Parts: sequence; C-alpha cells; structure tokens
Amino acid sequence: MSAKKPGKSASQKAITFLLILQTILIGVNAENRFQQGDSPIEVLMWMINQCIPVLKQTSSLQEKQKKSALPTHRRFEKQ
Repeated sequence: MSAKKPGKSASQKAITFLLILQTILIGVNAENRFQQGDSPIEVLMWMINQCIPVLKQTSSLQEKQKKSALPTHRRFEKQ
C-alpha cells in the first residue's frame, strides 16, 4: 500500500518534481564541467551557487505550505 500525505495538491507535486529535476540537471552540468577540465573546487563552488536558488525556492514553498495549513484566525496573527 502507498501512504499518501493528506493535503498535498497536484501543483505541489509538480513543483516538487521540477525542483528535483532542476537539482539533477545541476549535477549533470557539473559532470560536464569536470569533463571539460574545470577543477573540483571550481565545480563545487559553481554547484553551490546553482543550488542556492533551489534551496530558496524550497524554503519559500515550505513557508507557503505552513501558512496555508494554519487555521484562518492564526494566519492573521503571524503577519
């Protein structure tokens, strides 16, 4: 049996999939940079710079999800 998380919409699943895909593509691009002769430190710094926006997007989505999960009267208290 598969356990489903209650309240996870199709748009949240799509966004999650796109974030995972973006992370995978960063890894593939990093491998290409290695093959082109970039040093491991250069590639690592590049990957970190590429992953920061992904982490920001993820954090933003989590905040939106937390806010939408709060009861209506609690949403206004947090602002």
